[in-house]
Amino acid sequence: MVAETVERAGGVAAASGTPWGRVGAAARRARTALLWFVGIRLAGAACVAAWAWRTGRHPRSLLGGSWDSQWYLSIARHGYGMAAPDGRWPDVPGADLAFFPLFPWLVRGVGAVLPVHPLTAGLIVAWGAALLAAWGIFAVGEHLHGRRTGTLLVVLWAVLPHAVVESLAYTEALLTALSAWALYAALSGRFLWAGALAALAGLARPSALAIVAAVQAAVAVRAWRQWRRGARRSAPGGRAPDGHVPGRRLCAAALLAPVGWLGYVLWVGRRTGRGPLGYFAVQARWGSRFDFGRDALRAVRRLVLLGAPPAYLMALAVVAVALLLYVLLAADRPPAAVLGYVTVLVVLALGGTGYFASKPRFLLPAFPLLLPAALALARARRRTTAVITGGLAALSLGYGPYLLTLAAMPL
Repeated sequence: MVAETVERAGGVAAASGTPWGRVGAAARRARTALLWFVGIRLAGAACVAAWAWRTGRHPRSLLGGSWDSQWYLSIARHGYGMAAPDGRWPDVPGADLAFFPLFPWLVRGVGAVLPVHPLTAGLIVAWGAALLAAWGIFAVGEHLHGRRTGTLLVVLWAVLPHAVVESLAYTEALLTALSAWALYAALSGRFLWAGALAALAGLARPSALAIVAAVQAAVAVRAWRQWRRGARRSAPGGRAPDGHVPGRRLCAAALLAPVGWLGYVLWVGRRTGRGPLGYFAVQARWGSRFDFGRDALRAVRRLVLLGAPPAYLMALAVVAVALLLYVLLAADRPPAAVLGYVTVLVVLALGGTGYFASKPRFLLPAFPLLLPAALALARARRRTTAVITGGLAALSLGYGPYLLTLAAMPL
């Protein structure tokens, strides 16, 4: 089924002729998934807006200026080195260096082109990135398991309990968009595109290490397979075998992928005078470091023994389900790039200290975790699929406003 789907998709694209024709054909295949995504997330934004008005807040301020959004918008307006946006944040030198620059750059670019408020510019970037992310998620799902699974993968990503983050001026949607398309490029043999997109992702969030690892894993697997079948030798007639990727292109992709992440980390080190470890010193000021999950285990123990507010219990439930889905995904033996991407994201999200309630947000870019559920729903009766996705949507639409207005915790 996968081969037939890919062949069918490739035939449509080839028939379209021009690059724009191929993009149009891909968009038409993804149309149903994107319409579902837009409808669900617009409903989520409407729920947030209704609750914002009820509590005397402006919806734009709630969606575009909550928590980390304030830092990104401050960087977009003033650059790095400014004071904390308000008194809730640590006002220490260099605290804003913890936030990667791609999102602020895009916000500044939108503000330079359109006469809009910075909050609006941030939402334009975030919502555009979320739409591109949904399209990329569909592309990966369709490539691996067909169009229905790709559509359900997008729907499940849209109805996650913490999916309200996809509508905020946060960077998770941007990282997911770049990672999804980089992953698709790697899976379909477009390695230079994969490396370039991974390099861009490296400027979005520190967890972009996951897509860097995924691209390099895909390169390593392709190089190994080509070496084993002797693809380096020319086929009869002087042509390389079908699917052969020149070694220099594979090397270029592997070297290009980490450029964005390494570039920013080294720049922070130079700016702080701490060398290559400067960025990690900045993270330590925020109480964030990697301890192989010991802090997370202590948090789980406290939650189980002492109880906690609903948001923390929901975070615990999401983490538990994510681990179960990871086991199911690994058992299905996905491509190395997919498994490597998810593995690094899960390790980074669960192995870091502090912010336990934010771990579901850190896991949002790990959309391949939803593949086992999407496959199960694709095989289920349509009524069963509708009931399950409808119930998840109701939970997500109700939980989003709670997270933004009632939960006394950083998102």
